[in-house]
This record gives sequence, structure tokens and C-alpha cells, in this order.
Amino acid sequence: MDASPPLRRDAERNRQLLLRTAGELMASQGLDVSYEDIARAAGTGMGTVYRRFPERQDLLNALFSEHIDTVTDLAVQASRYDDAWAGLAWFLERQLEIEAQSRGLGELLRSRHQASELVQRAHEQMTPLVAGLVDRAVRAGQLPAGATPSDFAAVHVMVGSVMDASREHAPQLWRRALRIALTGLRHADLSGDQPDETVIDHLYNDQTK
Repeated sequence: MDASPPLRRDAERNRQLLLRTAGELMASQGLDVSYEDIARAAGTGMGTVYRRFPERQDLLNALFSEHIDTVTDLAVQASRYDDAWAGLAWFLERQLEIEAQSRGLGELLRSRHQASELVQRAHEQMTPLVAGLVDRAVRAGQLPAGATPSDFAAVHVMVGSVMDASREHAPQLWRRALRIALTGLRHADLSGDQPDETVIDHLYNDQTK
């Protein structure tokens, strides 16, 4: 009898267990959680961790990949709102709420930990969706002409930085910062040259230089 299929199912169960455990630990402790801590919390051996994720970047890639899929789904949901601005604001707030629940995710998004290919994947998946949300709001007269996905990436980085800086002493301050940023964007004079399309990658890749 061929035992390979059950072993493959066991391997996938172990992988999902390790991802879930690592995500939970990094949510509270940040990205520096050790493989030893992950193995202990998951109830597995160190060998199992290294088989599934030989390099730490493999683990971070898997966690970030899941986040990309989650945020992509949020953008699709936002596009179904009858009110274009309400959908766009909801999307940004929900995205930041997820990050507020995880210190590690904030570090991942606003540092150089993420692999460039994942940043590119996020850009390719998210930019057209966000562009559609922005375009709807512009056509509805709810955003100034000239608003771009890069403007919302800037808002995300700015509010996320407030979140990271105030996580311990004022964990809800980012919500106030988001309201300030969005209100400012709705009334901004965005005449002049628009940002280069590569600016989003630079915003997320070059923050620690």
C-alpha cells in the first residue's frame, strides 16, 4: 500500500500549523521570534520547522503571501460598495486593522524583510484594484482629479508608521491619523506631475535606507 499521500497530507498539516503558530507569536513579539520558540509552541521538533521553512525568509515569504491574498480580497469587497469613497475608506481601515493586530506584520510591511518578488507580486495584484477604487471615487466627485494609487500607498505608509510608533502606549492613535490623512487627501490640491508608477515599490522597499 502506498503511504505517500497520507505523508503529504501530514506535511501540509504541519506546514499550516507552523504558519499559524509563527503568525500568532510574531503578532505579539515581532519578527525576531526564534525557530525554537515556534517549534515549542507548535509542539513539533526543530527538524520539522527546518524541513518546511529551511530559511527564515521562506517563512516570512509564506506569511506575507497570505497577507497579499487577504488584502486583495478586501479590495474586491470594497469595489462592490455603492458609495465609492465609503468602499475605499473601508478598505484602508480594514487593511490597517489587520496590521494593528500584528506587530510582526507591521515590521514585515515597513521594513526590508520582504523579498522583492513578493513586493512585485503585491504591486501587480493590488495596484489595478486600488486604481479602480480611486477612479470610481474621482468620477463620483469624492476625490480630487489627479488622485492615484501612489497617494493611497503614501497614506498607508504614513498611518502605518504612526501605528508602529504608538503600538505600546496609544494603540488606537492610528485611527485618528487615518482620518486626518484621508480628510487631507479629499481636499488636497493634486495638480502638477503625478508620481512615477514605480513610487509604490520604493515606498515599501526603501524605508530603512
